[in-house]
Amino acid sequence: MIQTLFETPSAYRLTAAETAAPLPRVEAVLFDFSNTIFQMIDLETWLHRIGEATGRLASLDEPGAVAEISRQLREAFRLPSVVALQEGRDRSSERHRRAMWGWWGHVDFLRGVEDAAYRELTAPDAWVPYPDTKPTLQALLDHGLRIGIVSDFAWDLRTHLAHHRLDDLIHGCVISCEQDREKPDPHLFLKACADLGVDARATLMVGDNPIRDGGAAACGLRTYILPAENRTGDRGLADVLRLVT
Repeated sequence: MIQTLFETPSAYRLTAAETAAPLPRVEAVLFDFSNTIFQMIDLETWLHRIGEATGRLASLDEPGAVAEISRQLREAFRLPSVVALQEGRDRSSERHRRAMWGWWGHVDFLRGVEDAAYRELTAPDAWVPYPDTKPTLQALLDHGLRIGIVSDFAWDLRTHLAHHRLDDLIHGCVISCEQDREKPDPHLFLKACADLGVDARATLMVGDNPIRDGGAAACGLRTYILPAENRTGDRGLADVLRLVT
């Protein structure tokens, strides 16, 4: 059944027996990566790393420098030309780089040092887990569940998992840039289920985007959407444990 679903996701149908039977217990949990179990380092830290790498550190010491860069980033991101570049940017590393260059070129501090900025964006330690990420993943494993990641990401996020020694807690990753697809494309969710060897109906998808991550529901997965907010403390992942244990 899993293989059939993966090949023809638009034809996902349940039999009469399946609709009458109780839902199967959850056997696997899929997580979005960005802003669900990991987050990027804060803007000021990223900018200082760029400044150190490019000799522009002194300009960040000027009063209001970081706030001005933040303002330019926000305003540039609303420009029609920049908005257009963001469409499908996570389908490949090349598209993502073009999108970032087109955006950062409107920001004084980043213009001309885009290569360095991108290196600092993708550095293994540029993305960090939330405080409750590792405890939650470990608890799920201890309960015998399979764990996967389904992420719209433009490079190999496994580098960040390995840097923080969390790679041993993850059974598989389905990443948009490796599939030339972005969520909510059903193939991503169903491939993740197939890779883990579990039925979609026995899988829970956890994310922060009701459209992209919530698309898993159309494939038969249960879904749990976290509030889309910037967190400095726990992400609220303990709720996932209560859903599946």
